Amino acid sequence: MSEGFVDINQWLPLAAVCLLGAMSPGPSLAMVIRHTVSGGRRCGYIAAWCHTTGIAVYAALSVFGLAIILLKAQLLFHLIALAGAGYLIWMGVMSFRQTANKFELNSSRDAVRSSPTDAARDALAISLLNPKILLFFIALFSPFVQSSHSSHGVLVMTPWLIDGCWYSLVVTILSRAGLLSWVRRHNRYLDWICGLILVGIGVEVIFSTLF
Repeated sequence: MSEGFVDINQWLPLAAVCLLGAMSPGPSLAMVIRHTVSGGRRCGYIAAWCHTTGIAVYAALSVFGLAIILLKAQLLFHLIALAGAGYLIWMGVMSFRQTANKFELNSSRDAVRSSPTDAARDALAISLLNPKILLFFIALFSPFVQSSHSSHGVLVMTPWLIDGCWYSLVVTILSRAGLLSWVRRHNRYLDWICGLILVGIGVEVIFSTLF
């Protein structure tokens, strides 16, 4: 095989791991669902592709070796991890507050709605403030980076496309008129679930970073 390409037999397992990582339930999925429900399809797509942009940044850092520098700077790594945990907890608290507001107003029409700016900000923060993604990509990309046949561009584009396409599919399915209407009627429960997930993961990151 000529230099600059990735062996398809190696790439398929890589793509499968990236897809499984994107599909696993967590704060990213909760965030995309919340913005789709409260802001509509446009906000959902913005959240999906801003999130995957953050993923691509960490993939590029891993491939080009800057991740090693960051991981050796333990204080910086811990500060970023704690900032990310704090932001997750803040998002969770905002979810609880939205639920309280909806309960008081008792009307989805008057509920606080997401804007494209909100969706972009939360999506970028939830991916860029999670330096543990570096560990994932360093482990995943190591065999490819050491190979002279590996294209760095392909390695970065693979998780970017897979993550973006997966969350876009979630947004497309969720934003179908009938389903979206049903979800909005039960949005209070979704906000509580999202809030619990975000706060729980934020607290777990704080404990794992400090202890």
